[in-house]
Amino acid sequence: MKLLIICSTSFYDRIPPIKDELESKGFDLVMPNCYDEPVTNEDNKKMSEEEYLAFFKRMYYESKDTISNVDGVLVLNYDKEKDGIKYENYIGASTFLEMYEAFMQDKKIFMYNGMPNNMLYDEIKGFNPTILNGNLGLIK
Repeated sequence: MKLLIICSTSFYDRIPPIKDELESKGFDLVMPNCYDEPVTNEDNKKMSEEEYLAFFKRMYYESKDTISNVDGVLVLNYDKEKDGIKYENYIGASTFLEMYEAFMQDKKIFMYNGMPNNMLYDEIKGFNPTILNGNLGLIK
């Protein structure tokens, strides 16, 4: 099975053990956009408006193309704290859009942790993801 790992850039440091475990089980993995060279909010602030729009357009189209060439996506949704607020099982906007694209392309969607309890709960539930609760052995 070929899977695209998707998550917030703040979780990129948590990908290696997941990658190692899945590859040892024979999965073919595709890493998230910019995994090898993460683009930070500080990098975005240095871009002109034109560069910024072109960058995001390119990322959205790359994600769409990548998703069309995989069997499913694995969403790494860990707890995240930002500005003193804790977000359980965090899924950011870009990850949500990639989940939507996977859903629209009828791809399997696996979530590493449970559903986030936020304003996107119903939409994410509507994607009918397989909740792994940390058990990668459930990916089939």
